[in-house]
Amino acid sequence: MRGGAMLSRKFLRRSAIAAACCVGVVALSTATLWQLDRAYPPPLPKKLAVSTEVQDRDGQLLRAFATSDGYWRLETRLDQVDKQFVDMLVAYEDKRFWDHDGVDLLALCRAAGQFVSNGHIVSGGSTLSMQLARLIEPRDSRSLGSKIKQMLRAIQIERRLSKREILERYLTLAPHGGNLEGVRAASLAYFGKEPKRLTVSEAALLVALPQLPEKRRPDRNPDIAHAARDRVLTRMVSAGLLGEREAARAALDDVSGLRRKLPALAAHAAYAMLPKAIPGKPLQLTIRRSVQQGLEQVAKEAAARLGPKLSVAMVLADARTGDILGEVGSADFFDASRSGWIDMTRIVRSPGSTLKPFIYGLAFEQGLVAQETIIEDSPADFGGYRPKNFDMGYQGDVSIRQALQLSLNVPAIRVLDAVGPARLTARFRQAGVKPVLPVNEAPGLAIGLGGVGVTLRDLVQLYTGLANGGKAHTLHDGTEPANAERTTATILDDQANWQITDILSGVKPPEGALQRGIAYKTGTSYGYRDAWSVGFDGRYVLGVWVGRADAGAVPGLSGYVSAAPILFEGFVRAGLATVPLPGQPAGVHRPKRDELPVTLARFGAGSDGLVQATPPDGARVDLAANSADASPLVLKLQGGRAPFRWLANGKPLSGIDRRRTATWLPDGAGYSTLTVIDAAGRAASVKVFVE
Repeated sequence: MRGGAMLSRKFLRRSAIAAACCVGVVALSTATLWQLDRAYPPPLPKKLAVSTEVQDRDGQLLRAFATSDGYWRLETRLDQVDKQFVDMLVAYEDKRFWDHDGVDLLALCRAAGQFVSNGHIVSGGSTLSMQLARLIEPRDSRSLGSKIKQMLRAIQIERRLSKREILERYLTLAPHGGNLEGVRAASLAYFGKEPKRLTVSEAALLVALPQLPEKRRPDRNPDIAHAARDRVLTRMVSAGLLGEREAARAALDDVSGLRRKLPALAAHAAYAMLPKAIPGKPLQLTIRRSVQQGLEQVAKEAAARLGPKLSVAMVLADARTGDILGEVGSADFFDASRSGWIDMTRIVRSPGSTLKPFIYGLAFEQGLVAQETIIEDSPADFGGYRPKNFDMGYQGDVSIRQALQLSLNVPAIRVLDAVGPARLTARFRQAGVKPVLPVNEAPGLAIGLGGVGVTLRDLVQLYTGLANGGKAHTLHDGTEPANAERTTATILDDQANWQITDILSGVKPPEGALQRGIAYKTGTSYGYRDAWSVGFDGRYVLGVWVGRADAGAVPGLSGYVSAAPILFEGFVRAGLATVPLPGQPAGVHRPKRDELPVTLARFGAGSDGLVQATPPDGARVDLAANSADASPLVLKLQGGRAPFRWLANGKPLSGIDRRRTATWLPDGAGYSTLTVIDAAGRAASVKVFVE
């Protein structure tokens, strides 16, 4: 008994020593592996080197730029990929992916047994983590040493990344043939769509490609790709992910042999965004992809019809926000014959007659005209400046409405002479547009017929005011500096703005176009170099420019014939629902011709000798306008020849008076325009804010 006890104690002592040694060895090994792991970490950058993406306002891809090494590699998140595809990928490549720590010993044993039984590799036993290790550190050979290194790297990767992160990196880096890497680039190239909603057939093909990406390329080897896809479908039936009928239906789908170009929309804006690029972070424009696609197609088709060397530029903006929803800088960015690389939305050109609505708008503000006021269209001399109409003919007496709708030149200059070119350009600057005048020249009457420089973006920005009750917004598309100023300014008061909108809404659509409830204006620059058309509904403004980028003359070019049809087609293809034009503001009067006071029956320019003294222009007066005790406003004037007619917001006050004073009781608070016209037709106006 004593000897047995002694043997038992020795055995326990030796066992304890052995256990301690084992623990020490394990601890030492663990410490060594930990040190080696720290000393030789896997190359896992926080951000992968991926293609720079330019997206639309909703996150849809507009354009991508290849990586510096020439690959289309689009960063991929799991929420961007069809869930069924992910399930099929895991079932096919690594069915215990969510459970193992980087190495699947059961899969390795199975692969080894198959190799021994068949004499060649049947399945590799690699996990998705091991495949990621191979992608971030491409191997030189398929040796046992390379395999062991992958296994160790996979374990390291699992310690550093979550399963979701591992899967997302694999989906971003996996080769899919040629210079396509990642499932998004492959889906866009082979199917023309993002991988969010793949068919069963498409998902199976994308699962099959990374194993032998060059051999199975559907654009080069469709038969091999077809067979590989079918093997995946068969495996999915065995795995229980697909029913036999569903797999059979998917197997009937053709494998397209087409490789499409990746999206390349909004080229000029996309290139302008590149200086803002941050690795791994998409760039975003205010553009809407569907709108951009429609406008680009319209521009390309129109340029082909119009002839060689002609280009087309378009800008569509939301008048309520200033957001640019679509912008086409040229008919084709890559067409050298049309200088397609030049962004014609930003080039200063002569706007022709497109500024006329604002001339007449100022006249409405000042109470100088009504829509049915008669104005003379006949040869005239303005201090040596002799404007002529586009067709070299004259209409005689016409109404203001007709003069603007027919875009007659002489009446527009008569009105501009009355309101003043300086006032017009000051209003443009107030709205954030800086017209370009000849060096050292003050604004002159020629600006009314295009004798000033503006860009297409400038023009659309001015017209956002017409679509938005007189309030113009600064346009922006996302390319601007972060600190760029964005303003909202009054281009016309709401009453004058409605009068102009009402007139332009009655302009006849171009031949073959349907009236879509839009108001629009056309213009043609001197020498047939630029054709313009700008239109709007109650929310959206679309501007069109047609011409040559080198400013060459194009005989026969005109706004109505060349640009207006593109405008109407652009509204259709943009796919935006038409928004009704702004309604008639309260208090706005549109008298018939026989209802006009004598002083508004015929237009008479000038207001020399007539000064409205009280209240001063821009005054704020407190009349308790919204209460029952509202007080009338006393109006006084100096100069002029009696009798006088007073108007409030274009509506005559009672009677004609020889006195130089009058009273007016407003019908509510807000801005109002007060005008007095003397017996000689001279007029003066002030704008006041009634409180």
